Amino acid sequence: MIMRGFELALSVRTNSLAKGFLLLIPALFLVAPLAAGQSAGSNSGSWSGILVSSGCNADEAFFESPECNKVVPGAKVSLYDDTNRVIYNLEPQEKVGFHLGDTVTVRGRLERETIQLNSIERMTIGLAVGEKAPAFSVRDQFGRAQTLETLKGRNGTVLLFFRSADW
Repeated sequence: MIMRGFELALSVRTNSLAKGFLLLIPALFLVAPLAAGQSAGSNSGSWSGILVSSGCNADEAFFESPECNKVVPGAKVSLYDDTNRVIYNLEPQEKVGFHLGDTVTVRGRLERETIQLNSIERMTIGLAVGEKAPAFSVRDQFGRAQTLETLKGRNGTVLLFFRSADW
């Protein structure tokens, strides 16, 4: 009889804890977005991408639509970051100083979808014509190591790297 009473008391206590926990879950869902908004609301850093018209969406920018490079009255210059397929607003616009289609790196503070610019600079990709390629070693599709020397041909070498591919 004592064991049965203990089981009943344990059952009641367990049910009380379960009810308390179930009441706590909705409270967490209400408070979590507020806390996240405060900590994620102001992130300093740098972002690289392509300057596009603010009238362009991420899908159009990804597929390099000509609409993204058109100057549209009332539209602003935005940054399309193709690594995460996000378009960021840029403020103040007076600091942009580059043209639609230019590849840039911006530094500043992210507040929601807008980067408050500290600086912006043109991003260079690849080597200049006539510049010597740095030493490298990569594996080809057959697993063999390839270097600049192993690829060098009689008339020089052309290397082509795909920045991204969705294969």
